[in-house]
Amino acid sequence: MDPRIERIHQAADFVKKQIGDRKPLVGIVLGSGLGKLSNAVKDPIVIPYKTIPGFPVSTAIGHKGNFLVGEIEGKQVIMMQGRIHFYEGYPMELVTLPTRVMVVLGIQYLFVSNAAGGVNYDYKVGDLMIIKDHICQQPNPLIGPNMDEFGPRFPDMTRPYDLELIAKAEKIAAEMGIKVHKGVYYGGTGPTYETPSEYKYIRIIGGDVTGMSTIPEVITARHSDVRVFGMSVVTNEAHDDYAEDYVNDGDAVVKAADAAADRMCAIFSKLIESL
Repeated sequence: MDPRIERIHQAADFVKKQIGDRKPLVGIVLGSGLGKLSNAVKDPIVIPYKTIPGFPVSTAIGHKGNFLVGEIEGKQVIMMQGRIHFYEGYPMELVTLPTRVMVVLGIQYLFVSNAAGGVNYDYKVGDLMIIKDHICQQPNPLIGPNMDEFGPRFPDMTRPYDLELIAKAEKIAAEMGIKVHKGVYYGGTGPTYETPSEYKYIRIIGGDVTGMSTIPEVITARHSDVRVFGMSVVTNEAHDDYAEDYVNDGDAVVKAADAAADRMCAIFSKLIESL
């Protein structure tokens, strides 16, 4: 057997033994500072990544490193309390391993969230953006021999983010009086924040926010025809006209994400309820 597939199934079998007859409908990935949604999970089973065979461990700020399996608004979910990033030094095979495991467990939807810099001048710190598309400047996780049991060699990415879920989320946000943008997520490798000239470049080519995650998980989910919804929290204004003494600070990013997390969590919960 392909050693990559063997690793995926070993990890999935371990998780299955921990959760018994629970069958998650929705996989959820929580980004930096967005852990509040975990409080909405009822009767959670906590599975630390470090206990799962062959699993990487998240080292990023604000990422706990657990699977949570439980219920949100009557639906069974499996939640990643912290993702794995390429910048941590892991190969894409391991960055996307949790997503592959969730696919094996039977998820039909993947909800992804992230903290991102707002390169769009209309975006302010604390704003929410529904991801309608992305620009990938990270290594594609499907490079290498195709795992045919998961999906085709050349997956279509015309609509990586599900149009029906986007429309539902917009309606939910409007009904709750929550302002949301809809835009394009640019994904770089990190771990450095971009230079002012890079922020300008991202804006020129059509990016609205920029981050260091998310896209590998989305590509992997779409490879298996899992429907995807994504949301970014704008945690810093990523512009090219900073004051001379301005610096980007990782702790400030987490704090800004935490301040906006309640609104994002409200939208996610209502959207899960509607499934």
